[in-house]
Parts: sequence; structure tokens; C-alpha cells
Amino acid sequence: MAEIRTSIDVGEIRWGWLTILLSVVVLVLAGMTIGFEMAGVVVGVYFLKPLTTLSILLIAVIALRPPSVRYKWMLIFGLTLSLLGDVILMLPFDLFIFGLLAFLVANFFYIIAFISVGGFYKPVKTTIPFLFYGLILLVYMWSTLGDMRFPALIYTLVILTMSWQAYGQWKQTGERRALLAFIGSLLFIASDSALAINRFANPIELAPLIVLGTYYPAQWLISLSAGSDHP
Repeated sequence: MAEIRTSIDVGEIRWGWLTILLSVVVLVLAGMTIGFEMAGVVVGVYFLKPLTTLSILLIAVIALRPPSVRYKWMLIFGLTLSLLGDVILMLPFDLFIFGLLAFLVANFFYIIAFISVGGFYKPVKTTIPFLFYGLILLVYMWSTLGDMRFPALIYTLVILTMSWQAYGQWKQTGERRALLAFIGSLLFIASDSALAINRFANPIELAPLIVLGTYYPAQWLISLSAGSDHP
């Protein structure tokens, strides 16, 4: 038993250090991606943007002792769809609706992950802050959305549900990793909000910094939640 425990301890130590190393890689790649995006260096963005999300995905892949096998795999699927969405949105074609669809499905996978731990979080009163924010955002952009009104409405409801269930997972488990997922979900909302406002309402100065500067931490925190509270 002692030998088995030692083997597990060594494995967890290696996992901890590898997670830290990948997190540093993510930080560097994300910074470079944002820099290239703001400087208009297209080749750099094409190479580094998917590589950054892939590095975040690897953090979930190597995670040890997830809250459930389903939780880990749902995050992996969600991050894979996010990687696909990143690639679609950076292509020099107007494929925004397909990128939106990729992230929509990614959010569904995240929802399944979050409810796989403590079940569907039901207190209706806890939806009020999320719905209020979504209403304000949609009212602000409604007149400029045009044909994207219905897709924007559906996507907003899904991502808000994702964050609500991330909150529910944290409230039901009290785990640090669940809190990371919830914070990540809020940053995801912030990133998508900035992206939508910049595209459909009013151009945002330093948009790449705001959009990607919240997007990468969001995905990183959600990915980290795939592993145990105690590396």
C-alpha cells in the first residue's frame, strides 16, 4: 500500500508541475497572440491563436482525479469545440455564424459537465443577476443586430445558463476547482460580450486586448477545474 501511495504521490507531483508548466506556456502564447492581433500580424495570429487554446485543452487532458469521468470529457469536448471556433473566426471569410455555432455547442458541453457533479442547480432566484445582465446586453445591441437577433438571443441564453450552472456546481460542492470554473464562466461572458459589442454595436478601442484578455483566462480556469483541488 505504501508503494502504491508513493507512486500516486509522485504522479500527482508530476501532474502539478506539468500543469504549472502548461499554464506558463498559455500565458506566454496568449500574450504573444494578443500582441500580434493588435499589431495586425496575421501570420502570427494564425499560428499562435489555436496553439494557445490547444495548450489550455492539454491542461484538461492531463488532469488527475476529476470530479467525474464525464466532467473531464465534457470539458475536453467543449475546449475542442472552442478550438474549432477559434480557427473558424480567425479565417479571412465571413464565417461568424459557424464560429458562433461551435462555441454554442461548446457551452452545452460545459453545462453537461457542471450539472454532472451536483445535478441541475434549480433555485430560480439565482438566475436573476444572469438574466438581468443578458437583458441589458441584448437591449443595448438589439437595434444593430439585424439578422443576428435570434442567434444572439439563443447564444446569450445558453452562455448565461452555462455560467449559472457553474455557479450552482460551486454552491453545491464548495470546491476550489468549481469556483475556478465559475470565475472562468464569468470571464467567458465578458469576452463574448466585448466581441459582440465590438462587432455589432460600437467598435471598442483595444478590442483584441479586452476580448482575448478575458477569453484565455476564462478557458484556462475552466480547464483547470477538470482536476482535483489538491494536485
